[in-house]
Amino acid sequence: MAGVAWQRVSPSACPYSQRWLLELPRPGLSPGRLERILEPVAGERLLEVGPGHGIFALPAAERIAPRGTLLALDLQHEMLDALSRRAERRGIENLEPALGDASALPYQDSSIDGAFLVTVLGEIPDQAAALRELQRVLRPGGRVVFGETVFDPHLVTLGALKRRAEAAGLRFERTLGVPPLGFYARFSA
Repeated sequence: MAGVAWQRVSPSACPYSQRWLLELPRPGLSPGRLERILEPVAGERLLEVGPGHGIFALPAAERIAPRGTLLALDLQHEMLDALSRRAERRGIENLEPALGDASALPYQDSSIDGAFLVTVLGEIPDQAAALRELQRVLRPGGRVVFGETVFDPHLVTLGALKRRAEAAGLRFERTLGVPPLGFYARFSA
């Protein structure tokens, strides 16, 4: 219990050495459900913050191919290397991995159609800055989807997510799933 309490107040990314945890089932947070709420369209420019080794990134990249681009931003070079290897094995060529921090996104204003973060927002120390950055890079009418589950030690509840996202200028649209068990929440710029 002390470890879970510490993780809730001390956000940090999943270490590469524990990447196997990313393979564990996340109730309500499948790639298919993400596609249903994100509604990716072929040719779009999408961003995943914290893709790990690609559980959600690779299906999204396939969905928007061949003209679309999936930007994948992660803090850990090892995760990006693993993601790139998996993409190459699957023949995915529209992935652009980048090393960086969600609090200072390396993308131009209004340059992204949609973004998604699956059990990642709670790992970001400055969530307010990350949310402002997401709002900045989304084109007008663009959308961002957050996936959260009660089984994540860094859970951001739906109420907290709404307050923080709306303070950053994002508008709540809808959820898919059962908060807090496992849900996606969609916001627009």
